[in-house]
Amino acid sequence: MGSVSSPAASEPPKPWIETPLIYSGPLSNAAGCNVYLKLENVQPSGSFKSRGIGYMMLRSTLPSSSEGTPQKNHFFCSSAGNAGLACATTAHTLSCPATIVVPNSAREPVLRRLRGLGATVVIHGTSWFEADTHLREVVMPASAIEDETGNGEGQKTKQVYVPPFDHEDIWAGAATLMDEVAEQMKTVHRTCLDAMVCNVGGGGLLNGIMEGLWGPTRNKGGKGMGKEVGGGKEPRVLAIETVGADCFNQSVQAGKLVKIKGVTSIAASLGALQVSRKTWEWREQVGEENLVSATVTDAEAAMASVRFADEHRMLVEVSCGATLAPAYNGDLKKYMGKGLSDEEWKNVNVVMVVCGGSHISVDVLQQYREEYGKEVSWA
Repeated sequence: MGSVSSPAASEPPKPWIETPLIYSGPLSNAAGCNVYLKLENVQPSGSFKSRGIGYMMLRSTLPSSSEGTPQKNHFFCSSAGNAGLACATTAHTLSCPATIVVPNSAREPVLRRLRGLGATVVIHGTSWFEADTHLREVVMPASAIEDETGNGEGQKTKQVYVPPFDHEDIWAGAATLMDEVAEQMKTVHRTCLDAMVCNVGGGGLLNGIMEGLWGPTRNKGGKGMGKEVGGGKEPRVLAIETVGADCFNQSVQAGKLVKIKGVTSIAASLGALQVSRKTWEWREQVGEENLVSATVTDAEAAMASVRFADEHRMLVEVSCGATLAPAYNGDLKKYMGKGLSDEEWKNVNVVMVVCGGSHISVDVLQQYREEYGKEVSWA
């Protein structure tokens, strides 16, 4: 009887998992095409952030050529949402300490989860900017002496700042999603991919998808794997934001990278004031036909989360509802099937990234139903 080989004792565990890609009958019927769901809501942290942040943190622990064991790190992150949970979850997986600084608005359920993962939680400021500044200027310097002293066994601890989205290793980690989608569409669903749909806040997830489809490192030909997974043509990408958290869409409208004055949407996870420069570079590189920007209202995003829970028995936060809303409101064909007949559109294959998220509960969904149910005809 054969044996299964185990990873080396010095090899750290991987902080993310391969997630299912499933066909959705309800969303396919609503959209009029074939809709598949990439279930990132089942990642260890509850969102896609486990990929990018997990990959970045894992790489930071890998030994250099002169070392034989993984680096011991102390991770620092400023987020009361999905990035902070991904950082704390990954740090727990890697057996490293983590300190998370959150603003005063942080919700108690998230604080409990962070502490339950062993993270040190510091509450400071009224915004992410104030929390992040406090982390960089006060918390990390104060911790530096203890980290540099070591753990009593001669191993010093390196401080690692973990940004929520703007880092090339985070984008590379997010790109592993496309490696999985390509394989799953080919071997499980035995069909090609025509379009990807995701939300965009700061751009970490979108950058990973673009890297996966167009990046020169994704196949041996050095031209990305888009045509391979797309049956001879690159799949198009639809990037969704909510009105009031639409820094990418406003940049598209202005024809240049812009910073919005503030976030008024309830989709706090999409609340970046400006997308990463890399996101804008992708738009300029592939053009408006291949990377389409669109928005939905808070009401549409909220009710998409409600309807998704009713139909699929999964809870996803409103930022993920924004991704799903175009399938429900008819806009998916408008953006991805322009010029196609209904019969042609019926054969189009679209993958929607169910990014997950922490800011959701049965009570929140009920509030959405009561507040927004009458505003949305398809709900």
